[in-house]
Amino acid sequence: MWQRIQTVFLGLVVVIMIISIFFPLWIYDDPTGGIRYELYPLHYSITNGDQKSTAYFPYSLTAVLMIAAATVAVQTIRRFDNRLTQMKLAAFNTLLLMGVMGAVVYFSSRLNSEFKYVGMSRGALWTIFAAVALNWLAMRFIRRDEKIVKDSERLR
Repeated sequence: MWQRIQTVFLGLVVVIMIISIFFPLWIYDDPTGGIRYELYPLHYSITNGDQKSTAYFPYSLTAVLMIAAATVAVQTIRRFDNRLTQMKLAAFNTLLLMGVMGAVVYFSSRLNSEFKYVGMSRGALWTIFAAVALNWLAMRFIRRDEKIVKDSERLR
């Protein structure tokens, strides 16, 4: 199972999604008031000195989609015996990952327009893009394996 390159790619998707949950997506430090605004996949926090307020909804939708993408990637790895199911799960995972990207861009742009500031974390967006690319590569190699099996069955 782990000797196939698509399994390694899907494993990296899982690792990236789990790690990305804990990194900020957007940060703004108000220079006049000393207030810090932070958007994480799980929550949106406003820190004013010692006081901290946190809002979870609707920002936690990003984390839910990340966890769903990691779970689908694990299930795709576990279905190594059925390549057609793997291709379907990988295609569904691409939709989930695009949903993660969409949620990050939507929430960040909403906060950017509110504060008239461009503060999106480029690292967070690039890691999510890397997960999309790795998932696409895994799909490509699963499809290639299926083609090799079909061609060998046709020769018999």
